[in-house]
Amino acid sequence: MTLIDPTTLAHLQSWQGRSDTLHDDISAAPLRGWMATLDRPLSDVQRGTALPPLGHWLYFLPTHAQSELGPDGHALRGGFLPPVPLPRRMWAGGRLTWLQPLRVGDAVQKRSRIASVKHKAGRSGDLIFVEVEHEVHNQTGLCLTEVHDIVYRPAPQPSDPVIAPVAAPSQAAWQRTVVPDAVLLFRYSALTFNGHRIHYDRSYVTQEEGYPGLVVHGPLLATLLLDLVARHTDRPVRQFSFKALRPTFECADGRAFKVCGQPDGNRVDLWAQDHEGWLTMQASAELA
Repeated sequence: MTLIDPTTLAHLQSWQGRSDTLHDDISAAPLRGWMATLDRPLSDVQRGTALPPLGHWLYFLPTHAQSELGPDGHALRGGFLPPVPLPRRMWAGGRLTWLQPLRVGDAVQKRSRIASVKHKAGRSGDLIFVEVEHEVHNQTGLCLTEVHDIVYRPAPQPSDPVIAPVAAPSQAAWQRTVVPDAVLLFRYSALTFNGHRIHYDRSYVTQEEGYPGLVVHGPLLATLLLDLVARHTDRPVRQFSFKALRPTFECADGRAFKVCGQPDGNRVDLWAQDHEGWLTMQASAELA
């Protein structure tokens, strides 16, 4: 039976146009932790250091009280985001444009707006897509814009159709192998104050969510893709888009995934692939 009837959908769509503004300071400590987690040098993190692309995800973090969290570790439904009555929530993708750098020491402001709430009937049931627009400003003006795609889906059922995986491209000029162990996932959850239990609680994610192991954060995959670019070129990234296609899981036996890139002029095609070679995230970056 559908959970998204016309009355429920109309209620959820009443969130369209809602806005929120958050304030923060770009401090050095989160960036140092982020650099350590990515195995990057720390000596150049000081006041005035420019944030690397996606470094703003370390700031404007949710600070819900413990009593405001649901059983999955997420905040209870409602508030700024609509109270979608579907149990699974995934950061499905995004599109970003950088106009000027954010720097350690900046006082910053993030203005967010619910752009759309859409319903689709997928092969495994109802899907709700929420698009959120963000603008991040410092004391001199607008620094970046971001469109954030969130998808809500039902709990898995034995009768759900199996979606055929897609093979990743076979050639990459740039690539890095990453072992998605529990420590890496825990550190990233801590850096982003992400309480979602699918990333660090193996018994919960296997018994309650039905996944085979801990789930690698979509934002972590996106971060690793842009970190790959930074390891191969000093040219700044102006635009970036990414889409999650398939979950990536922590493997107890140490199996690794890869982040890959293929440059072509000002554009870099990027992707992540799991230990079996299946495409898990597709992305592109435009360089200055």
